[in-house]
Amino acid sequence: MTVSVAATSTRPATPTGISGVLIIDKPAGMTSHDVVGRVRRVLRIRQIGHFGTLDPLATGVLPLSVGKATRFAQFYLKSRKAYEGTLRLGWATDTYDATGRPIGEAVPVRMDRPQLEAVLRAFMGRILQVPPPFSAKRVGGVRAYELARLQKPVELKPVEVEIYALELLDFDGERARFAVECSGGTYVRSLAHDVGQKIGCGAHLVDLRRLAVAEFRLERAVKLEELEAMAEKDGTAWPMIPLEALLPDCPELRVGRREENQVRHGQKFELVQGPWRKAGAADSPPIRLLKILNHERRLIAVARHVSGNIYHPDLVLV
Repeated sequence: MTVSVAATSTRPATPTGISGVLIIDKPAGMTSHDVVGRVRRVLRIRQIGHFGTLDPLATGVLPLSVGKATRFAQFYLKSRKAYEGTLRLGWATDTYDATGRPIGEAVPVRMDRPQLEAVLRAFMGRILQVPPPFSAKRVGGVRAYELARLQKPVELKPVEVEIYALELLDFDGERARFAVECSGGTYVRSLAHDVGQKIGCGAHLVDLRRLAVAEFRLERAVKLEELEAMAEKDGTAWPMIPLEALLPDCPELRVGRREENQVRHGQKFELVQGPWRKAGAADSPPIRLLKILNHERRLIAVARHVSGNIYHPDLVLV
């Protein structure tokens, strides 16, 4: 049951300046935009975005960026993602999933588990993938799904993606349960469709659950109803991942007040000695990104490698 937030609600107000990442367990039937809108109403904060869209059919991990965390989206565009899903062999659909209209007649499936596993192995590694016609990709400035709904031809260019792992979990002769880990930008709907094309019987995605996006995992996700209950009970103790915990594989550089002032003014710096101590071994490759923390161990910037030992604070949190 959805708990509505009325203008006269007596629940505690959300603290101003709140920032971090909320991991939502998205339900089926909602768009990512729908989820963002609902959480905005619950938290009473306008500045909320997400790291990676999920189709309405899909469920699972939807990381929502709150406050200053919205500026971190640039670092998560190509993040590794993990899913479990089910594809149905026998016919394709125009949306590449169970919400679409069948394309052609159903075709008998004549394939056993070892044969299907061999087909799946062919999709491992770097591959070229054509996005679904019903997608948010733009064609001549128009969203592909808008053209597809008008039954106009949609010509999308193939995009290179990477499939790190693809495992067949179960197969009953028609439905195949699978697990996949892939790069950002991969359409699992297209993967299901392409598997059907390769077999020759057609296929479409029946269900999909996202288990992880980068470091954001399903174990830390909360349902929308749980979030709404928290709002009514407390309104302050959100299960928020703090800014300092983002980009966990990125080395940290702690600086004093003088250096903090330089960073906040966007000044380049050199990692040689003193306060700008080297954040890695002398003979190691340059570190691409650095998280810069002040004397209170609060994240104040993310700096990008320029050349040599020179870094520039690209993202400054003021």
